[in-house]
Amino acid sequence: MKKILPLTQGLRRGIEIPGDKSISHRSIILSSLGASTVEVSNFLAGADCMSTVACMRALGAKIEQAGKNLLITGCGLHEPENVLDAGNSGTTLRLLMGLLASQKFLTTFTGDDSLRRRPMARVITPLKKAGASIFGRNDNKNLPITILPAEKKLRGITYEMPVASAQVKSALLLAGLYAETPTTVIEPAPSRDHSEKMLEAFGAKLEKVGNAIKIFPTEKLIAPEKISVPGDISSAAYWIVLATILDGSDVTIINVGVNETRTGILDVLKSMGAKIEIFNERTSGGERAADLKIFSSKLRGIEFGGEIIPRLIDEIPALAVAAAFAEGTTIIHDVGELRVKETDRLAAIVEEFNKISPDTFSATGDSLIIRGGKKKFFAECKTRADHRMAMSLAIFGAAAEGVTIDDADCVKISYPDFFDTLIFGTED
Repeated sequence: MKKILPLTQGLRRGIEIPGDKSISHRSIILSSLGASTVEVSNFLAGADCMSTVACMRALGAKIEQAGKNLLITGCGLHEPENVLDAGNSGTTLRLLMGLLASQKFLTTFTGDDSLRRRPMARVITPLKKAGASIFGRNDNKNLPITILPAEKKLRGITYEMPVASAQVKSALLLAGLYAETPTTVIEPAPSRDHSEKMLEAFGAKLEKVGNAIKIFPTEKLIAPEKISVPGDISSAAYWIVLATILDGSDVTIINVGVNETRTGILDVLKSMGAKIEIFNERTSGGERAADLKIFSSKLRGIEFGGEIIPRLIDEIPALAVAAAFAEGTTIIHDVGELRVKETDRLAAIVEEFNKISPDTFSATGDSLIIRGGKKKFFAECKTRADHRMAMSLAIFGAAAEGVTIDDADCVKISYPDFFDTLIFGTED
């Protein structure tokens, strides 16, 4: 149990955040496919990314770690001696399913209780269409999942995704590296494009027209010598929201990734009236980074949904906290994807956040409604072993009357140092 105390004054400080989780995953996987050594700096050593490290080591890669830095040398992919455990990481599982669908050896995946409940048919269905032999539990929906040795190269396919998902898109692009002919993935709306940027940095040929991404089979990847991972905007989201809703705040966040497919949270908060400045912009490895300055602001409720949702899906819990402190009602449409995260986040937000601010949160279909301005109370809440729920509850309590959460350790999945950064307002 961890108790978060209410903050009595605004945040006035500089904050450094951990490396981007999405980019860290992809840097490990692609660096393991080349023949030269790649130095990855500011790597996120959270539990999810370490699951990817363990899997790639089991598949033959040489990976040396020194704090936030990795040295990765590809040695060719080999059949693992044991079942690959993706832990809690949907990114690890889905991306590696795509990568291994064309390999000439057998692979079986498992994961923790949460991951075994998450839907995998969305990846298995298109991979089987391309010719992969993949079998999972419950009509190919769930772990454990086995990929049989490929008897021949995959077919290049054109696949229209029913739901925008960077993980599914990335799995198909990785599979397309080894297909006979080009593979095209068509998204209903743009999702984060870290895979496309990094694949191009490794020499893969891609073409993009509208929401269609085509990848051509690649004989050999040429790895860059170094990859610098920018800070994760999903981790920055908690401090952005807390600084915005806490009177007297003036916060600078250093080295945040500002890839336009990930900055939906900044667009929404600015529309709500948040004072956010972006400065010192730069580019490394095709990824944009910048420093952010955030001031306390008076927020107003707004209504949004549609194409912006894939750009901020992981930040919805933090945005819901901001909306609770806004004047008026906020309605967020098209968030059904929240139901198949580490937990049913839509249900978790309504049940747990209402303990702090009763009658504020409700859900109808795939929409989340937040009626701002209601009284906040101290509450005892459950994280449901979901790192994003834990951190959102922590900042909610810090800006309100405090909160006790049952499983603080789950933040290690994406932000191991979160409570060290919030140390001024916690008790064990």
